[in-house]
Amino acid sequence: MIDFLYNLATVWEKKIEYIVDWLKRQLVETHTDGFVLGLSGGLDSSVCAALIKRASENSLGLILPVHSDVKDLDDAAEIASRMSLPTEYIDLTPVYEHLIKLLPAGEHAVLGNIKARLRMVVLYFYANLKNYLVCGTGNKTELELGYFTKYGDGACDILPIGDLYKHEVRHIARVLAVPEKIIEKVPSAGLWQGQTDEAEIGFSYEDMDQALQEIAKCRVEGSCAETLQNMRERNLHKRQPPRICELKK
Repeated sequence: MIDFLYNLATVWEKKIEYIVDWLKRQLVETHTDGFVLGLSGGLDSSVCAALIKRASENSLGLILPVHSDVKDLDDAAEIASRMSLPTEYIDLTPVYEHLIKLLPAGEHAVLGNIKARLRMVVLYFYANLKNYLVCGTGNKTELELGYFTKYGDGACDILPIGDLYKHEVRHIARVLAVPEKIIEKVPSAGLWQGQTDEAEIGFSYEDMDQALQEIAKCRVEGSCAETLQNMRERNLHKRQPPRICELKK
């Protein structure tokens, strides 16, 4: 049993090493100097923070609350401290409140997307200022489903955990010594009060990961797989670049 656990840890260490090397190559290939990411206090951003810090000392975390839960802000600050990751704290709540006064009334999902896009603006400001790459925090489960805000948290230059399902991100988090309370935290984009990923989609991440792996094998069986396949098709536009009207010349 001990040998099995050791071998399993070694497998995840190798994956981490591969991702860190890949991150270093991105800096060389793009002639950039470091990374910036949004720190939410959640699992994915915590893992990405640890990875970019291993890849470059020129790494910056931005804590960008918009009516955010204080516990999430505390978790984000704790992760930054543990990773020795420099941070900037910018409260976007006043900007958000002023902006929505200028717009027609919208449902909480529509307003939540504004929050994500405001954060994107600030992330790219710092990326431009420092010649950094914006590190996205999306995992494979979210990317497959198009479960992100288009040009919000979906806007980034690199996705280091984009080929890892949510359960795989948890494995890597433990190897990276991310606190267990973060690993077991109920996943939420924090775009409105009480929102959670699993409640919004209707299935646990464990069930979603299993269903998506079956879908990848062209097996769409059961309510979870059918629902997720429909979601994938509906959100296809999120997973593709903008379509160009190509003119015949």
